[in-house]
Amino acid sequence: MDSIKNRRTIRKYTEQDIPADLLDSLLEESFRASTMGNMQLYSVVVTRDPEMKAKLAPAHFNQPMVTSAPVVLTFCADYNRFSLWCRQRKAEPGYDNFMSFINAASDTLLVTQNFCTLAEASGLGICYLGTTIYDPARIIQILNLPKLVMPVATITVGYPDEHPDQPDRLPLRAIVHEETYKDYTPAMIDDIYAYKEALPENKHFVEINHTETLAQIFTDIRYTKSDNESMSANLIEVIKKQGF
Repeated sequence: MDSIKNRRTIRKYTEQDIPADLLDSLLEESFRASTMGNMQLYSVVVTRDPEMKAKLAPAHFNQPMVTSAPVVLTFCADYNRFSLWCRQRKAEPGYDNFMSFINAASDTLLVTQNFCTLAEASGLGICYLGTTIYDPARIIQILNLPKLVMPVATITVGYPDEHPDQPDRLPLRAIVHEETYKDYTPAMIDDIYAYKEALPENKHFVEINHTETLAQIFTDIRYTKSDNESMSANLIEVIKKQGF
């Protein structure tokens, strides 16, 4: 698909709204994704109201696309609906555990990617917000998510108002392992990351951040050990509070 080969993240959108029938069609098609035991362990909260988007924005570090996109979609791992059905059919569910959360989260991410692919093929632009798992408690409160429902991914959607450069990707040889995993030698690491490190924009990042290497921007500035440990503890606590 050309839309996959040429995809790029869109953070600026026109004021054109997304017709409800188009959004519903894309969501319904996305639900054809593979799913654990055909249980469809996910729900999607559609946010169009400007006041609701403004409430969600702080949970996503106030990234401007949260309020400027016509639609914000919060994809949630959901064992609530299936558990309610079980109990109404004289079956006692046992899904208040971490394994069930992983199953539901996997279902959710499969659907999320399906939706993104379909939306981009339809001429829409999307931005995946990894911040959803940084502050899930706030999102749970705003969206009124019950026990056994956990936000996993947020997507902003709209008609593109920009055409940014396509971001780089690692070469095939960096990622594909034949038969068994072959660990990387120092020479292989140098080869794999040479293109990324040589990009002018990445050299500029190193310069303006006063680091010696591009890797240090990730480890020392963007995704630090202390931040990851703090957010990990918070995420585990919220997952437990949501009943998993």
